[in-house]
Amino acid sequence: MAESNLQLSDRVLTWPNALSGLRLLLVPVFLWLILIDQNLLAFAVLAFSSFTDWLDGFLARKLNQMSRLGQLLDPAADRLFIFASLIGLAMTEKVPWWLVVAVVARDLLLFFTLPFLAQVGHGPLPVNYTGKAGTFALLYAFPLLLLPEVLPEQAAVIVYPIAWAFAFWGIWLYWWTCGLYLLQVYNIRKSARSSSGILLSEEERN
Repeated sequence: MAESNLQLSDRVLTWPNALSGLRLLLVPVFLWLILIDQNLLAFAVLAFSSFTDWLDGFLARKLNQMSRLGQLLDPAADRLFIFASLIGLAMTEKVPWWLVVAVVARDLLLFFTLPFLAQVGHGPLPVNYTGKAGTFALLYAFPLLLLPEVLPEQAAVIVYPIAWAFAFWGIWLYWWTCGLYLLQVYNIRKSARSSSGILLSEEERN
């Protein structure tokens, strides 16, 4: 992203932003489908969302349409789909509630770092590749966790372990990234305090 051909723009009407907006609109549709036990349609919506999550990033780079709005929309759509998936799957007893807690607790922890960053004039930290990989793993895990509901039992026995492998991999990457973010927050705060101390010393000498 540091390269000149990948500079962020202020454009709103781009293909990546349209795909992210579409994913946001599909969140309540997916949640409603899973709650009324329309598992096949819910699987199709979730699989389509996972595909568009990859596609909007690909188009943003390919068409040089990386924008500030896209930086907000893309992770927002990812988070909402993850939360909707977790709540829907847990409420219909397809996944245990501890999985919901494991994912939500991580995001809550990072949310509470925002005031500390704001105190030193720093905005939210950008999503890194490890965090994105964790998100991808979870977004692939949830359709696979739904798939056994619509497959013959013989096929479901194969899919179910793969789905949980993605889920556990996603959770591990999620929390690993959380540790990296917390370390970044600590270093940013430490650097800001050091800079403030240097400025104060210079003012005293003057």
